[in-house]
Amino acid sequence: MKPLAVCPTRSATISSAPQQRAAVNRISSADANARFRSVVLPHLDDAYSLARWLTGSRADSEDVVQDACLRALRGIGNFCNGNARAWVLTIVRHTAYDWLRKNRPAVVVLVEDVEAVKRTQSIEWDVETPETALIAQDAATLLEAAIAALPAPFRETLVLREVQELGYREIAEVTGVSIGTVMSRLARARHRLIPTMTKGGPGQIGWSARSAAALG
Repeated sequence: MKPLAVCPTRSATISSAPQQRAAVNRISSADANARFRSVVLPHLDDAYSLARWLTGSRADSEDVVQDACLRALRGIGNFCNGNARAWVLTIVRHTAYDWLRKNRPAVVVLVEDVEAVKRTQSIEWDVETPETALIAQDAATLLEAAIAALPAPFRETLVLREVQELGYREIAEVTGVSIGTVMSRLARARHRLIPTMTKGGPGQIGWSARSAAALG
């Protein structure tokens, strides 16, 4: 006697489909979270640093990075195992400028006309606080203030190069410009920064010269 074949009923098939989709979604979500942890989390310090320099505010940088992380999580499937650091910083940069366009539109003037940029920038940076004024002669504070005073295109290029230590090609990838433009912006940023650092009394000039040399 042949065993009877048991076929699934129509109701059983229908009920299993949503369960299968839910299981697939759970697996996909788990994979995305794991990929996010391996790709994004190692570069969070760099993300906060870049956001801080672009927004000029520690509190605002936290909002930017939080939003950037959500964007990265949603788009983690688009990451093709390239330069994870550059990918993360690109998202942070775009998120920061979106935030600035919404909250401080006058700050976002991405042009090569330095004087036009200088005239439009009216942001008050965290370095201009009573607390930092008390230690205005401190080297690190002076350097931070000088970098913060740079126009946005030059500031981000200098920070990506000197603080984040990215190569020219990586900076070009993050900022979406050519390597030639990166080199030009970096040279102009240094040109504007070094005279700022050499202002002051005789005791400060020696330190400023060393700082200028350190910046390349």
